[in-house]
Amino acid sequence: MAEKEVLLDVKDLKMHFPIGGKKLIKGQQNYIYAVDGVDFQIKKGETLGLVGESGCGKSTTARAIAQLYKPTGGEVILRGKDLTKLKAKALIAERKNMQMVFQDPYASLNPRMTSGDVISEPMRIFQKHGLLDLSRKEMDERVEQLMERVGLSRFFRNRYPHEFSGGQRQRIGIARALALRPELILCDEAVSALDVSIQAQILNLFKDLQDEFGLTYLFIAHDLAVIQYISTRVAVMYLGIIAELSGSADLYKKPLHPYTQALLSAAPIPDPKIEKVRKRIILTGDVPSPDRRRTGCYFYDRCWKKMDKCKEAVPKLREVEPGHEVACFLYHDVART
Repeated sequence: MAEKEVLLDVKDLKMHFPIGGKKLIKGQQNYIYAVDGVDFQIKKGETLGLVGESGCGKSTTARAIAQLYKPTGGEVILRGKDLTKLKAKALIAERKNMQMVFQDPYASLNPRMTSGDVISEPMRIFQKHGLLDLSRKEMDERVEQLMERVGLSRFFRNRYPHEFSGGQRQRIGIARALALRPELILCDEAVSALDVSIQAQILNLFKDLQDEFGLTYLFIAHDLAVIQYISTRVAVMYLGIIAELSGSADLYKKPLHPYTQALLSAAPIPDPKIEKVRKRIILTGDVPSPDRRRTGCYFYDRCWKKMDKCKEAVPKLREVEPGHEVACFLYHDVART
């Protein structure tokens, strides 16, 4: 079986936000280290789930990949091109291949635009830049096709966002993301604002669209059940770094990093017998502030398995089993050569 092509390659991605604006006098500039050296690849046609606590840098990672934030450092290579080095016009052209579905279906749609205008807006923008050649009739036909494909009637194209429910608004956002026929879609907490029953419908829609259009997803969520259902592989994020990266089934069956073990132990299991006997791992302390650099393991302050070396150096993400990478000194001594 042929190896799948790597569509997105993220290398040492950093996103540091200066505290208090620009430095005006001589002295040390302080930063929020929201993303502090993230590495992963996404192969064509797969779904990489990115999971972690609120504030760990998941959404910032997605926005830095999309170049909505200018990364402090690192590379974002999409289809062989490093987006961080492209000029404005070349970057706009590459954005045709990468679109985004945002978390809040209430805030991500312009309330003054009809649903049809919202979905057609990317096409009109690219038409303006000479990157798309569609007649008005062709645009209208594509809008109607997309609306029906995501489960909305084409006769709703003249309705405004306030006339739709939350789930319907998210379907509009998905249709908008599909308008330019991208290869990669970044889903930033795309179902977290929806009711549980609607979440299931939207997740199934994402899966159906992936099969139909050959889409590739970076799917961000804090709900472990959602990530398990939708993802081919899972990256666990903590305090701006990737702590563990593995195939979805392998990660849930055999989590290696202490943080992943604690995270999974907190997720409820719909089996009262298992739930009654399993051991919950309670983490002590709060997540450290991201406003200082770490000299040791990022999880050191809360880890119950920490060693002396953990305080002295930052463990790198390394493959310790086939397809299973972990940033932890507990496993590096037995890593594959």
